[in-house]
Order: sequence, then structure tokens, then C-alpha cells
Amino acid sequence: QVVLVESGGGSVQAGGSLRLSCAASGFTNRPYCMGWFRQAPGEERVRVGTINKEGITTYAYFVKGRFTISQDNNKNTLSLQMNSLKPEDTAMYYCAAHRTYCTTDMEYWGPGTQVTVSS
Repeated sequence: QVVLVESGGGSVQAGGSLRLSCAASGFTNRPYCMGWFRQAPGEERVRVGTINKEGITTYAYFVKGRFTISQDNNKNTLSLQMNSLKPEDTAMYYCAAHRTYCTTDMEYWGPGTQVTVSS
């Protein structure tokens, strides 16, 4: 059974930083794609960024240059370093994975971790 569990959320002031982690377990083989998504109250869930098996990353325009995705394959963890946080980054952040390709329609999702940025 595949399980993704996020951690590291919390409250921070604008301009601050947070680092989210996602622990993955239960995969027979390492998934091709893992990523971060977020959903603010009253809005749809959107992609923050992804990283594939080759280590190639993609980012949404609204986090480019501020957020960095990385993965530790030995520890089966995915991280999201968030710098220069803005109030509009406030959302529930989700870790997700797909076994074969990168997509917004990921196969597996974590329960989410809340990030709140105050002005």
C-alpha cells in the first residue's frame, strides 16, 4: 500500500521560509514523478511543481525562483523549500506521485499540510 505523508507546514510571516517534506512508502519501484500541489480556500488545487526520475524539475510560474523541489532517493523523501513566502502562498500543500508520468492527475496523494503566511 502506497502512503505519502507530508510534514513541515506551519505559520510564518511574509518573507520567511518553510521546508516541507514528504515521506513515501509502499512503492514497488520508485515512481517516475513526484510533486507538490496546493489548494487555497475556495480555490481549485493547482500544481506547484514536479520532479521526475531524471531529476528534472518544473515549477508553476507563481513560485519559480522562490520554491525548490528536491528528492532523496535513498530515503524516499521529497522536499519543498519555500523562500520569500507571500500571503498568497497560504494553502494546504499536498505531496503526490505517479508511477509512469508527470501529470496534474496524480495517482497517489498525501493528506496535506497547512501553510499559513501572514502579512
